[in-house]
Amino acid sequence: MRITVDTDRCVGHGLCEATSPEVFEVNDDGYVDIDDAAADTAGEPILREAANNCPSAALTLEP
Repeated sequence: MRITVDTDRCVGHGLCEATSPEVFEVNDDGYVDIDDAAADTAGEPILREAANNCPSAALTLEP
């Protein structure tokens, strides 16, 4: 499972980072950076929670 961020939708709320700071980090530009290696080990439940918590629906899970 892979998670991606749509930077056109991301407004830097940081709820994904609060869910899993190992995977997500709001950068200085106000967008989310994803650590792909950490996302691979985080597991689907954490990634799904982060995507569901995103108020701007900027995170997408892909098989």
